[in-house]
Amino acid sequence: MTTNILFAAKAERWTTYEQPLTKSLTDAGIDFDLRTEFAPEEVDYIVYAPNSEVQDFTPYTRLRAVLNLWAGVEDVVGNETLKVPLTRMVDHGLTQGMIEWVMGHTLRYHLGIDGHILGQDGVWRNEAPPLAQDRKVTVLGLGALGAAVAQALAGLGFDVTGWSRSAKEIDGVRCESGSKGLRAALSKAQIVVLLLPNTPATENTLNADTLALMPRGACVINPGRGPLIDDDALLAALDSGQVAHATLDVFRIEPLPAEHPYWAHPLVTVTPHIASETRATTASQVIAENIRRDLGGEPLLHVVDRSLGY
Repeated sequence: MTTNILFAAKAERWTTYEQPLTKSLTDAGIDFDLRTEFAPEEVDYIVYAPNSEVQDFTPYTRLRAVLNLWAGVEDVVGNETLKVPLTRMVDHGLTQGMIEWVMGHTLRYHLGIDGHILGQDGVWRNEAPPLAQDRKVTVLGLGALGAAVAQALAGLGFDVTGWSRSAKEIDGVRCESGSKGLRAALSKAQIVVLLLPNTPATENTLNADTLALMPRGACVINPGRGPLIDDDALLAALDSGQVAHATLDVFRIEPLPAEHPYWAHPLVTVTPHIASETRATTASQVIAENIRRDLGGEPLLHVVDRSLGY
């Protein structure tokens, strides 16, 4: 029996995904019909972007699962019409891109690269940076992305602490959890990387109180979600010297408005949500594998826990 798969996303996404999805589904041995339009009652799976026109899932009476194209599910997880399993995108291409971006900005801070680029003033400053083993890095969020980034940093020799709401164990990473664990994770963090999901429980994880826990002169790297940071508190911490620099890739409003103080602040680096992205080729492989598993009676991968929001 042919499996009907609806691709529900912006038109430009279909242009990018049609060929790799077709190939991945074919390689997985699935008898499928992949389109951007079906009668709702004929659809078995929806490959989904939360900004698509599909917002009411009630008419999709045959639907087996919704396969999100994005790692973040905050814009769909609360949809009360969605009664079937929702999976989030855990894409090895996205993961590798995130590792590379975080590594680059961590090494930038660790090696003091900005000082050498900007300090071309004829002064011979021959102060070598410490070894990575003497640089304490904290990763907030130990999901698929956070765990991969923490392990990669540890692999370079950094002294890595990871924090998550629930207890985790990761080789080579000191893991903390809960409110006490957050204080412990931040209290020695010279560099903090935020890779938490965007939920009511994680909003303003970095605020005036938690920023004050960090050693004076720490650096912040946020490729996770904009609402994880209280913007006013971070700006105050930068102005006071509590935080030496912040590299921010995600924001509460995107694109970041031209008048936002982050743009003009000398201690902030703004990057335009480019830390990583879902790659059509590798994401298509993940989607095809999940459909293959579900059709074969195996459990879906990366199913969202609605109670946690991720």
